Amino acid sequence: MSNVYQWPIRVYYDDTDAGGIVYHANYLKYFERARTEILRQYGFEQDELIHNHNVFFVVRSVTLDYLAPAKFNEQLVVMTKIVNSGRSSIVFEQHVVKQNNTNTLCEAVIKIACLDSRTFKTCPIPEAINSIVTQEYQSE
Repeated sequence: MSNVYQWPIRVYYDDTDAGGIVYHANYLKYFERARTEILRQYGFEQDELIHNHNVFFVVRSVTLDYLAPAKFNEQLVVMTKIVNSGRSSIVFEQHVVKQNNTNTLCEAVIKIACLDSRTFKTCPIPEAINSIVTQEYQSE
């Protein structure tokens, strides 16, 4: 995966289920946090997007595959890549791997939509963000 943003995480006790492996829903949290960190890397805070641009992002669709378990105290990396973008949406491909290992534990394709914070209807992605997304997507 070229143009991949990598965000490290550690599995905490509260991330695991009774069997000692990462509870399935927590992968969605990991993916969400990684996408938030990408925005932050480019200088955009989610609360500021609402106040300064009257927009926020929501998950529109998720396709998720669990391939192998992650366990308590393991160090993982969330790999995130933009694979498509439109006027009001961005599609991400995301993978969780163990640190220093390329075997995917969980993978997802997640489409997010940009909404107007006043009407809750889809709207164009602000140009400041769209130019970065377009650059990331087209530089493959």
